[in-house]
Amino acid sequence: MRKRLVSTAIAVAAVGALVTPAVAQAEPAHPHSVSVLAEGSRAGTAVVSGQNEPGTRLSIGGARTKSAHTLPVDYQVQETGYWCGPAATRIALSARIAPPSQGALAAQLGTTEAGTDHISQVTGVLNANLGTGWYETKEMPNDPPTQAQKDLLWNDIVLDIDHNYPLVTNIVAPPGNQPPGYPSDQTIYHYFTVIGYDDANRTVLIADPASFGGNQIYWLSFDQLATLIPPKGYAA
Repeated sequence: MRKRLVSTAIAVAAVGALVTPAVAQAEPAHPHSVSVLAEGSRAGTAVVSGQNEPGTRLSIGGARTKSAHTLPVDYQVQETGYWCGPAATRIALSARIAPPSQGALAAQLGTTEAGTDHISQVTGVLNANLGTGWYETKEMPNDPPTQAQKDLLWNDIVLDIDHNYPLVTNIVAPPGNQPPGYPSDQTIYHYFTVIGYDDANRTVLIADPASFGGNQIYWLSFDQLATLIPPKGYAA
């Protein structure tokens, strides 16, 4: 396990489940790679949208510029309404290995129809599949987060992406503070994967397995990400 800053905050429960379950489907053939910087990296920029059938797979290409770094991953829309945890974990693993199926990861995570209880379960499954101690659970109980928590989050994003480790985040998105396409009249408890950053725009690249409103891969401001994670946490 590498040495780095560790949050001392207490653990809080987290549930990652969507509102309406979908029907699981067989994995389709793997498509061509999608470029992530073709339209820029400003907050709200959609990289992939419209591919929202459960189980849909997309190959997302990596990129490296002076200010931006994104990782190549095998993205997949979650196969059920409560498999956001397994799907986000699968996306993260795909940056380094051929990942297990969402079903296999759901079993490893102990995911039920109520979702995946806590981000620490994701941390353990990531490390077990990769044979590493890289991933740690970081809690963000303060809402809004403290400056120290925000600084740690940004440092973790840059460190992890630069070492080819996507982050899995557990978020709470209430009405008025939601990523693109989320149901605006509901508070959504969810998991998604951070697969890149752009230091110039202070944005992060999100691989969102829920595909709310048909949005799969998009750029989000770092400041908004930092407000979405409390009072949950992330694996980094």
